[in-house]
Amino acid sequence: MTLLKLLLLVLLTRRIDSVCRLQGRAETPELAQDGDLVIGGIFSFRTGQDHVVNTFQKIPHIRKCKNFNFREFKFAQTMIFAINEINRNPEMLSGVKLGYKIYDNCGTMDILRAALALVSGQKREISEHNCTESDTAQAIIGHSGSRPTIAFAQVVGRFHIPVISHFATCACLSNRKEYPTFFRTIPSDYYQSRALAKLVKHFGWTWIGAIAVENEYGLNGMAAFIQAAQEDGVCIEYSEAFSQSGPAQKLQRIVEIIKRSTSKVIMAFMSHREIKVLAAELYRQNITGLQWVGSDAWITDHSLSDSEGHSILMGSLGFTVSRAQIPGLDEHLRQIQPSQFPDSQFVKDFWEDVFDCSLNGSAKIQRKPCSGSESLQDVESQFTDVSELRFTNNVYKSVYAVAHALHNLFECEDGQGPFSNGSCADTKEIQPWQVLQYLNAVNFTTKEGERVYFDSNGDSPARYELVNLQRSNTGTMEGVTVGTYDASLAGGHQFNMNTISVEVPVSVCSESCPPGTHKALQKGRPVCCYDCIPCPSGEISNFTDSINCMKCPPEYWPNKHSDVCLPKAIEFLAYDEIMGTLLALFALLGIFLTMITALVFYCHRETPLVRANNSELSFLLLFSLTLCFLCSLTFIGRPSDWSCMLRHTAFGITFVLCISCVLGKTIVVLMAFRATLPGSNVMKWFGPHQQRLSVLAFTLIQVLICILWLTISPPFPFKNFHHFKEKIILECALGSAVGFWAVLGYIGLLAMLCFVLAFLARKLPDNFNEAKFITFSMLIFCAVWITFVPAYISSPGKFTVAVEIFAIQASSYGLLFCIFFPNCFIILFRPEWCVTFKLPMISVERGTGQEGQEREGTTCSKVTEVRFKSRTLRSGLSLNKS
Repeated sequence: MTLLKLLLLVLLTRRIDSVCRLQGRAETPELAQDGDLVIGGIFSFRTGQDHVVNTFQKIPHIRKCKNFNFREFKFAQTMIFAINEINRNPEMLSGVKLGYKIYDNCGTMDILRAALALVSGQKREISEHNCTESDTAQAIIGHSGSRPTIAFAQVVGRFHIPVISHFATCACLSNRKEYPTFFRTIPSDYYQSRALAKLVKHFGWTWIGAIAVENEYGLNGMAAFIQAAQEDGVCIEYSEAFSQSGPAQKLQRIVEIIKRSTSKVIMAFMSHREIKVLAAELYRQNITGLQWVGSDAWITDHSLSDSEGHSILMGSLGFTVSRAQIPGLDEHLRQIQPSQFPDSQFVKDFWEDVFDCSLNGSAKIQRKPCSGSESLQDVESQFTDVSELRFTNNVYKSVYAVAHALHNLFECEDGQGPFSNGSCADTKEIQPWQVLQYLNAVNFTTKEGERVYFDSNGDSPARYELVNLQRSNTGTMEGVTVGTYDASLAGGHQFNMNTISVEVPVSVCSESCPPGTHKALQKGRPVCCYDCIPCPSGEISNFTDSINCMKCPPEYWPNKHSDVCLPKAIEFLAYDEIMGTLLALFALLGIFLTMITALVFYCHRETPLVRANNSELSFLLLFSLTLCFLCSLTFIGRPSDWSCMLRHTAFGITFVLCISCVLGKTIVVLMAFRATLPGSNVMKWFGPHQQRLSVLAFTLIQVLICILWLTISPPFPFKNFHHFKEKIILECALGSAVGFWAVLGYIGLLAMLCFVLAFLARKLPDNFNEAKFITFSMLIFCAVWITFVPAYISSPGKFTVAVEIFAIQASSYGLLFCIFFPNCFIILFRPEWCVTFKLPMISVERGTGQEGQEREGTTCSKVTEVRFKSRTLRSGLSLNKS
């Protein structure tokens, strides 16, 4: 045992050269070319693969692939063309020849195997001190799929070897911590998802279904799309995922969901393999009338035209990278021959498939023999078609990006390098991490004028073309560009779309709410499912699908559709409306009747009746009644500063003047018939001068109240928004409510005093009827103004003014009719009722207080028996001195 330990120690301490040995067997590339520096490539010339479950009890063998994918082979030939073009260019990498190693593998496991082969190289043993001196690739171009790229990019990244994909769009690959050496010349799905969301929103499709391939590409892309769509107000009715190799029951379940759904638009974030399977199943079950929105992985795939049920995909929309032209590529593709790639089995199979022949006596005896010298010049196929170079151009840009990085590395000058102290890389021992450093700073412009650079996440600028699948003249589907999307532009200019002269399908959960309504979400359903509720009173919505209604400004009110705020109608009692016209006519009629009465009294001023009725107070009363009727007119019309102050003060003063005159007449009558005792001298204290002074004094008190009111807080025009929501009441605010009620209260006080005095005189002899008339007129006056108060407070808008005018006119008419019309009737129609007689009487006008003196009196009534001063007289109405 001790001897064995010593032997082992000797073997371990023995000095030998360090050796790097390849573990496992070397993987041979499908296409290869030697060079000073090697660029690797991984493509899947065949995409089909038998489903095998690995037990991992032994090393899995490379699976056999089937189903030609000419597009992938074109990608590989584009890479070869670009490398050859760079090698011929004396201005780029002068003296350095680029080689390539291109692997044809399908399936994630075998693609990862190819990536490790590019990292390790092909030599089984390297005895140099640095293993990187082997034929390790300086960069890897590929893969087209996101899922296999995710698998090998993490592994390759540990060796600091750049990976540049032309087609892997998964947004997860932008994570620099997970994929530190990953670059791509195709935009990330992050931008594509947002572009698709804007497309859906542009057509008003707010209720859609979403189906994805069940891998990182589909699930991450769909998640990004759903997030972007929901930010734009789009709702997802269902979101499902399946895989081509998955169970058939899952596909059938998705088809049933599509059949039962109400949405008419489906967002398909999947590859061409899954969309073919789904379209075929929908076609078999006759499910049509759907609008498809596709991702760039299948929207321009030419193989769709050969698939079953491809007709239901006609009209599909989707974003893809911009098309480009690559000068010389068409000639390169048509000059390919099997002799250029003698070790490639795929090129032989490709040749036999294109020319439907058997190459060099192969076992395929059913076909005609061919020599390999045939020409592709006259062959029209997906492989030779260069009319739409979209993803192919990405491969071309990827190769040039690596070439520019290597060129900048070779052109580095000491002191200006990207490494420590401005040092440059050793061009004799180039390390992949050094290429990675230069690749981060690549910035060049292609022959077509397209700028190529990578951001901090290794992503390229996001520029897309919007493609619409239409039927070509040959019956196949072709993508027609109908719009663009550029994420580098401002938000409002990113998406531009041409006019499409086709009927756009409608896919909404609820119809749009018209202006005048707002959306109310349905309980338990997505935000796109709602009811349209009319806007509440006083609110509008002036655009479609409003979430809330807006309140109109205070001076505006919605129209009948509740979509526009219109200025509110300003309401006030105007002359041109029926109520204003009638009140004005009644006022004018009152003025006319008052003037007629005054005219009658004036024309008969010498008659005993007029002279006996205290003509001075009567004419003053008629004048004040005229002013009362006139002041009612100031309440009609648009309120202004002067009219508001005039209407209330004029009303207060004229009414006090009117009541003062009536009060004077009442006091005269009362005193005349109460002062009947011999030697009574009471009438001398209320003669004509005292009557004038009393009227003046009563009126001056009201004038003083009005002056105080106007000085402290006068009435002013006021827009009342509270009584009516839909209109503005333009009225006169009182300014000071105390002033208004003081004016009104003073009028009421005088009216009550007059009423009480007239009531006391009600039992005077029948021959003096005027006391009863005054009592009745005051009763009407008080009744009108007592009922005015509650009516004034409760009446809305212009009816408040109408109530006030009515009270003024009713009380004025009451005074006019009750006091003056009986006298006018006697004067005009019964003058014979008035007789003259001798009567010992007290002088009323003079107030001398002489009694027992024979005076000339007048009676204007039917003959009645009246006892006066203990005498029985034939008299009617006892009147003043003739």
